[in-house]
Amino acid sequence: MKITESRSEIPETKESRLSRPSWEEYFIEIAHLVASRSTCLRRKVGAILVKDKRILSTGYNGAPRNLAHCGEVGCLRNKLKIPSGQRQEICRGLHAEQNAIIQAALYGINVKGAILYCTHQPCITCSKMIINAGIKKIIFQGKYPDPLAREILEEAGIELIKREKENA
Repeated sequence: MKITESRSEIPETKESRLSRPSWEEYFIEIAHLVASRSTCLRRKVGAILVKDKRILSTGYNGAPRNLAHCGEVGCLRNKLKIPSGQRQEICRGLHAEQNAIIQAALYGINVKGAILYCTHQPCITCSKMIINAGIKKIIFQGKYPDPLAREILEEAGIELIKREKENA
């Protein structure tokens, strides 16, 4: 079997060979890739937990294991016209941050001192879990309408960094 190599149309230069994303850029891009697995009909969110430049776990938002996805059964929050950031308890899905923490726990991975890279700012529920899990820093991009979450993260001493999206 012949293997075909794909070559870029742009000629390689010394600068292009040395140009690499920063660790922060690298991990936030991976969080966006993880979000592509989301089964949520409203917002696709991805999260990864990283320690010592190693990915500990990933999570995306969607229904729990072995349950029907929202695309199959519909979104109750949409049906009831509930605004983003409100009444999260009636959603059948878990948030990406919750799934990343749960996946680490499921496999016995210690996340104390980890950095959370997330496509969106965590909500209040996720923020409380993040605090108790011992996560020390959150780097995120998208907004989420939850000022209380920001307040408690600040009170807990967790560094919260909003990273602007790069222009493509």
